Amino acid sequence: MGKVAFVFPGQGAQAVGMGKDIYESDAAAKTVFDRADSALGYSLSSLIFEGPDAELKITYHTQPALLTTSIAYLELFKAKGLQPDFLAGHSLGEYSALVAAGVLSFEDAVRTVRARGEFMEQAVPSGQGAMAAVLGGERQALQQLCEAVTAEVGVVELANLNCPGQIVISGSKEGVQGIVERGKEIGAKRVIPLEVSGPFHSSLMKPASERLSDVLSAVPMQTASVPVVANVTARPVQEPESIRELLVEQVHSSVLWEDSVAWLIEQGVDTFVEIGSGTVLAGLIKKIDKSLKIYSINSKEALDQFQL
Repeated sequence: MGKVAFVFPGQGAQAVGMGKDIYESDAAAKTVFDRADSALGYSLSSLIFEGPDAELKITYHTQPALLTTSIAYLELFKAKGLQPDFLAGHSLGEYSALVAAGVLSFEDAVRTVRARGEFMEQAVPSGQGAMAAVLGGERQALQQLCEAVTAEVGVVELANLNCPGQIVISGSKEGVQGIVERGKEIGAKRVIPLEVSGPFHSSLMKPASERLSDVLSAVPMQTASVPVVANVTARPVQEPESIRELLVEQVHSSVLWEDSVAWLIEQGVDTFVEIGSGTVLAGLIKKIDKSLKIYSINSKEALDQFQL
């Protein structure tokens, strides 16, 4: 058998009711949700299980909610005895990977991503930033178009390099609109505006990075027990100092997801286990390489049925 990577989803994978099945059926999972409520001082679990959806979608709720759900599933999945060779997460999911690697305590991670969500929400006044998914078109050509549009109308940058033919752009409202209008020039089939509260993973997020840096400098970190592939570099990291720097940079930098998966495949990974809500990452990984074994641990049923 080849190597195994555990991967953790980021924002966009949330759904009201996620994790409720394991919360109600397993004491270990319930404890994870209770610990999150206690770390934050409010009932995050009620918001996760009951909504409303509009509240759960607020970035500073979404981030701790997804992290908590991933770690609750991870807690139960550990009983399967499968050890990962590598860990990775998409944007916010990198924090779940760092908890799994023993770098951050769960409580510190929950509080940190709650703050991260607040800083990201506040970095750019509402309505001034935007994001859109570009379907089709080459990365290099899109990069050049972004540079041209940035010079002419306003900042727009590559935010999430998800898989072949799917790149998310981020920046000023005008810049993103420029790509919506001109995407066809580089062979994009469609450019779909996303419902988000800010221009995440663009240079406009630098104020959020600076505030996060202050928070992270006070958070204790251990050396990772398993290499974590960082979004910013698509390479493994284990040392606390490097991890801190990369987490700060990650807020305003591109998420190199396709590159991260490609690097893992080069290391001999042929089995990916997505742990947490939804199947977003499983879908992206399939588009990168159909021959891989991909599992999504996102329900009690998936946990019960899992076998390699």
